[in-house]
Formats: sequence, C-alpha cells, structure tokens
Amino acid sequence: MSGARGGTGRGRVAAVDCGTNSIRLLVADLDPATGEAVDLDRRMRIVRLGQGVDRTGRLAPEALERTFAACREYAQVIRDHGVEPGRVRFVATSASRDAENREEFVRGVVDILGVEPEVISGAQEAEFSFTGATRELTGDQDLQAPYLVVDIGGGSTEFVLGGSTVAAARSVDIGCVRLTERHLLRDGAVTDPPEPAQIAAMTADIDAALDQAEAAVPFGRARTLVGLAGSVTTVAGIALDLPAYDSAAIHHSRIPLEQVRRIAARLQAATHAERAAIPVMHEGRVDVIAAGALILLRIMDRTSAEEVLVSEHDILDGIAWSLIPAPR
Repeated sequence: MSGARGGTGRGRVAAVDCGTNSIRLLVADLDPATGEAVDLDRRMRIVRLGQGVDRTGRLAPEALERTFAACREYAQVIRDHGVEPGRVRFVATSASRDAENREEFVRGVVDILGVEPEVISGAQEAEFSFTGATRELTGDQDLQAPYLVVDIGGGSTEFVLGGSTVAAARSVDIGCVRLTERHLLRDGAVTDPPEPAQIAAMTADIDAALDQAEAAVPFGRARTLVGLAGSVTTVAGIALDLPAYDSAAIHHSRIPLEQVRRIAARLQAATHAERAAIPVMHEGRVDVIAAGALILLRIMDRTSAEEVLVSEHDILDGIAWSLIPAPR
C-alpha cells in the first residue's frame, strides 16, 4: 500500500514533533469517520536541541547537527511509507521559539524534509497535546472530565483543561532540560547526585511557574490528571517495574501520588550510574529525569491529584490528526 491513501481509505500522514530534548516521528493511517488510528512507524531520538539555549539564547551547532541527522533518518522513513508532501507536518516547540538563530534551524529542516517547521505558540502546542491525549478517553466512563492534560517537555510544560474541547491553556517555561541546566549544573556537569539546596531552588522555580499556570488554568475544576511525554512515561515505567521500556504497558497506566513521590526522591538521591542502570531509562534522560519527576510531583501536589493517567499519545498524535479534515 503506497501513497497518502491506501486500500483502507485512511489518510496517511507523517507528523514530526521537535522539542527541546527529543525529536519524534509518527507515520499513521487515520480514519476521520471512525476515529481509528493505525501506527505505521513511531520513533524518537534524543537530540537535545535546547542545549544551552536558556543560557546563550542560541541553538548550539552540535545540537543542530544532531537534529538534522534525525531529520535525514525521518525523511527516508517518510519516503519509504509513500506519504505525500502535503500530508507532512513538522512542529517545533520551546527551544526553537527562544533561539536567536532559529532561521538556521528552519533552513536545515526545509532542505532535508521539504517542509517548513512551524514554530508554534504555547497555546497551539497545548491544543495539539490535548487532542492527542484525550481523543481515546471520551468513551471511558471511569474517567471523568474535565481533564487536566500536562505535557512536561524539555524546555516548557503545557497545562490544558477541557472536556470535548479546550477550556483553558497555559505554557510555562519549566522543563526537565531547562531546570537541569538552570539549577543542577556545576562547572558544566550535572551534580551527582543533586544537592539539597539545588533541589530546593528547583522546587521554588517550579512552584512559581505553577502559580502562573493556575492563574490561567483553574486546576480545581479538573477531575482527571493526564500526564504526557518522556519524564512522565519514564516515571511510569519505573513504577511498573518494567524490565525494559514497554509503550503498550505504560499507555493508560495509572500511577498513584505516593508512588510518584517515592520515585522522585529516589531519582534525586541517585548517582548518574544508578539512574542509568534503571531498565526503562533512555540514555538521553539520565541527567534530566530528576528534574522531570520533580515537576510531575509538584503538579500532583498542587492539583491534589491522587493519581496520574499516563498517555503515550500526545502532541505528536494531535499534529497527525490536524492533517486530516474532520468528517462532515
């Protein structure tokens, strides 16, 4: 089956989500009439595009080259699946919004993939995350709306509240990479393990950002907390004691608050080697997972959530669905 539409009549699309820490690809056949999605290829590379951006305001040359190498890989996958050019969308988030030399990034992506990256706003990012995360939840009677969808990225965290549609959203500049670089570095290296004063400063930074988010998004209205992205899925994998990363096991798992609290404390006390030895840990998250887990914990404490519903479907899925016209 080739081309944008195969024998099933589904729309074949390719979505790329380029964040501060990782770049991800989804090639899928989508059926707008039934809401069915069939993944053909879903992959992720840690490229750390946001390396040093919080400090320098620029994308580092080595970070750009890592990102372009992943783009070349993705371009081949997209060609192999026969996706038509008009059915490819590349969305870039926090790091490329902030960088002075973002035009260099844009030119590189266009040269490799033939599509211009859309440096979307925090509000757009939030809406895509909400759509991707909640599309499957509306028929589950055990999960009550409104949902509070929280997407913990490398440079920013998005908060979106809604039911069938988005009611309120806010993006704030806290993410696992940004906070690690801001608070956990000493002489260019991550403190191993972090010192109590560093954890306290990071906690204060998170709490201040949560004040900003709650001013726009009424946390108290939420009935279900949905957590997205690598920090959350890694915490879930640890909580489930998985022998290796297992997307199917992690997707829609429910992790209690006290378990998140224990895992966050464990990661803060661990050395680099101890974190790296955790079976579900991606090598690109070893240095930033302590910050990511702390963000999740502070969100759960602030929202009084007893558990977090973990979703493997997120902004990437929302980008994919945006390429398919809604049925009339």
